[in-house]
Amino acid sequence: MEIPDSSFRRRLLIESLTVLAADAQVQAAWLDSHGVMTDEIALDFDHAFRMAEALVAEGQLSVEVTTDLQEIDAILSAMGDGENADRWTRDALSTDEGWGHARRLARRVLGAELGEWQQPLPEITVIR
Repeated sequence: MEIPDSSFRRRLLIESLTVLAADAQVQAAWLDSHGVMTDEIALDFDHAFRMAEALVAEGQLSVEVTTDLQEIDAILSAMGDGENADRWTRDALSTDEGWGHARRLARRVLGAELGEWQQPLPEITVIR
């Protein structure tokens, strides 16, 4: 299996942060347009976050944002612990403090990396 290059991996991280940083209503519309569940936002971030250390080592990501990325990971992981199904609803995107905190951190990372947190939401292909 071929390992994607660093620019591709960086794009995946930026795209996952872009969805995470979006306003709750925009996130819900994005989820609906792609026919995926709320947890897809966290799953996409989780996959991309696993590459962050390598991206820093390759000079594709600033080391200064790693603390925020780790905090986002911790927030989303804690939300998945136990009986927290109510935190994974469309409504929770706008009411749950965990989503709000993760959103603010994602915006800060995007601002540091791109100069602006608002980016076009990515298109995804869902294979069923």
